[in-house]
Amino acid sequence: MTTTNLVGSATSTPIVVRALRIGFAILGLVALVWIPVRNMDNELYSVANYFSYFTILSNVAAVVVLFVGGAIDPPGERWQRIRGAVTVYMVITCVVYAVLLANVDVMLQDKWINDVLHRLLPIVLLVDWILTPPRQRIEEKRVLAWLAFPIVYGVYSLIRGPIVDWYPYPFIDPRTQGYVSLALGLVVLLIAFVLLALSVAGIGRLAARWRYGTE
Repeated sequence: MTTTNLVGSATSTPIVVRALRIGFAILGLVALVWIPVRNMDNELYSVANYFSYFTILSNVAAVVVLFVGGAIDPPGERWQRIRGAVTVYMVITCVVYAVLLANVDVMLQDKWINDVLHRLLPIVLLVDWILTPPRQRIEEKRVLAWLAFPIVYGVYSLIRGPIVDWYPYPFIDPRTQGYVSLALGLVVLLIAFVLLALSVAGIGRLAARWRYGTE
C-alpha cells in the first residue's frame, strides 16, 4: 500500500474537534471585535491602525481557518497548506509577543483579549495542527512560501509608517533605532521565522507519522 493510500484511508476529523474549532473561532471573533466596538465613539481611535497589527491580521486568519475547519473540514492539500501557514503566523505572534512585546502597549489593554489573541489561539492552532496533521507531505519550498505574508506585512508597515507617522511595533520603527539597526533586526527576525516555519512543518510530519502511519 502506498503512502497516498494510507493517507487517504485516514479517518475524518472527530466531531468534537470540529466543534471545538468553531467554539474557539467564536471566542477569537469576539476578542477581535471587542476593542473596535468599544472605541466607536473615540475620535482618536484608528481602525486602520488596529488592522495594521500583525497580531490582528494573523488572528483574523486564524478565526477563518477555525470556522472553515469546524464547519467544512476540507481534505485537500491546498487547504492543509493554508492551515500550516496560518499556524505559523500564530506561532510567530505568540513568540514575538512573549520575547519582544510583553511590556509594550499594542492597543490591547484588556488582559483577556491579550491572552486570547497572543497566547490561547496560537496554542489552539498549534495543538490542532498536531492532533489533525496534514494528510499530505508539504514540501520545504512551499513551507518557505508561507513567509511571503510576514515579508509583505513588513514592507507595508515600513511604507505606511512615514505616511501616517505611526508604526505598529518598536522593532519595526526606524525613528528610534535608525535603518541600519532596523535592517539587522529584521534579518534576525526573518531567520527566526524561517526556523519557526520549518519547525511547524516538521511537527506536522511527525504527527502525521504517529496518526496515519506515513513515512
